[in-house]
Amino acid sequence: MTLEKKTNPNLIRLVKYLKGRARNESAPIWRDVAERLEKPSKNWAEVNLSTIQRHASDGETIVVPGKVLGSGYLNKRVQVSSFKISEGARKQIEGAGGSWVTIRDLVNDNPKGSDVRIMG
Repeated sequence: MTLEKKTNPNLIRLVKYLKGRARNESAPIWRDVAERLEKPSKNWAEVNLSTIQRHASDGETIVVPGKVLGSGYLNKRVQVSSFKISEGARKQIEGAGGSWVTIRDLVNDNPKGSDVRIMG
């Protein structure tokens, strides 16, 4: 069995960026996210809003190394970051007073990865 190489240039750049920031900032959370994104996309996390509602606290920052889906409801103010997000999920997050940012923007805002939880 051979592993297929990633062909999405944005994903390749993101993984390389995450590994570099993890090394430079001594932040192993970004290396963990990079390793999860290197896996085949069929093994990526797909997190529904109902899961975020159940496991996250108000004001928490969540990173999903995969995709956030809009199933369920969300009424907590959380900052969510992921590689992909459905339009319905983004609207519900923003409607609850939270926000969605790209993983790269999250790393730029919080290089050490403090108070960030990986979900999925």
